[in-house]
Amino acid sequence: MLKKKVIISACLLGYLCRYDGKTKKDLKIVDAFSNDEIIPFCPEAPLFGTPREKISVLEIDGVNKIISNDTNRDVTQLLEDEIKSFVKLHPSVQKIVLKSKSPSCGNGTTPIVNEEKKVIKLGDGLATKIFKQVYKDIKIKDELNYL
Repeated sequence: MLKKKVIISACLLGYLCRYDGKTKKDLKIVDAFSNDEIIPFCPEAPLFGTPREKISVLEIDGVNKIISNDTNRDVTQLLEDEIKSFVKLHPSVQKIVLKSKSPSCGNGTTPIVNEEKKVIKLGDGLATKIFKQVYKDIKIKDELNYL
């Protein structure tokens, strides 16, 4: 029997890849997918290292940009390229579980801020946005509703 291919945010699997150098390991997720082929995913760590400056989704004139919090560097294109490279390596998957509230991975839970860094709404992270375009038939889940 072939194993299901499941993309899971690396921080949920225990990788120390978050901006603060920590993890958000979720043993229930690790256990739930222990019989599947798990594909760890974190587009930020390979680009910016760990720990790193926090990033946010900033809405400017109706367009979302990924901006570093301290230096105000626009890293949108870097992240988009990294995510698209990942997708090319994994064209066929059966399930996706991503970290809620993340600027990359949040699915309707990512804080979208204005230029004053005030939250104006919740939306999708950049990876989720791209994954929804590429993996059209897969309902993206997070650690709160992964089954």
